[in-house]
Amino acid sequence: MEAKILYEVKDHVAVITFNRPQQRNAFDADMTQEMLAVMDRFEADEEAWAGIVTGAGERAFCAGMDLKAFAAGEGPAILHGRGGFAGFVTYPRTKPIIAAVNGAALAGGCEIVLSCELVCAVESALFGQPEVKRGLYAGAGGAFRLPRSMPKARAMEILLTGEPIDAHAAYLLGFINAVVPTDKLMEAAMDLARRICVNAPLGVRANLALARVAFDMTDEELWQKNADIWQGIIQSTDAAEGPVAFAEKREPKWKAR
Repeated sequence: MEAKILYEVKDHVAVITFNRPQQRNAFDADMTQEMLAVMDRFEADEEAWAGIVTGAGERAFCAGMDLKAFAAGEGPAILHGRGGFAGFVTYPRTKPIIAAVNGAALAGGCEIVLSCELVCAVESALFGQPEVKRGLYAGAGGAFRLPRSMPKARAMEILLTGEPIDAHAAYLLGFINAVVPTDKLMEAAMDLARRICVNAPLGVRANLALARVAFDMTDEELWQKNADIWQGIIQSTDAAEGPVAFAEKREPKWKAR
């Protein structure tokens, strides 16, 4: 049986592909378990400093939860296991991930995008939370992450009407980083990933850790977290390498430790 989640690493970038194109890359229980295993692999992989998630085919990045699987009783396994929906939206990862959106990113698919740090999308991509049209709601983070990711009025329109927006509108709202032709999608995502990976991996992860909780903690709590992270960074091999490489006028050789 062909894997529903594909994983490969090149130049410190892990490419994770949803491989269920005939079902618009919608998640059932088996696909969720595969994704969770891949996320464990990504997090433990010392060669992977950043990731890209994308979908197979050109119809959809991810249509969210497989509603037929949900109706068959697979909902808890898809929604409420470790890592949250799809084994991804609440997964406690430390490395940045870019969404390369190759088509519609709807419902849980949009919530996967919201879980990523950067987004590249094809011109035909759509983003939306249509759960209200199916008697549900954006319960995998969309209901509160979307208003943090674009102006409130537009987020509320998407959430309450269930109607999607296209890639160009998403770009103008600052929701995504780039809109590109279909044949340039992975090139654009890889370019972003490589621009991340030229930097010290531990420094990138430190910025990510603080940015993620920027709206969830008080200033006092953030300064304490900042101090805790600083102690680990300043004692690292990479923190010693950076200034030496600068003084010697050469590219640094990061070790991620």
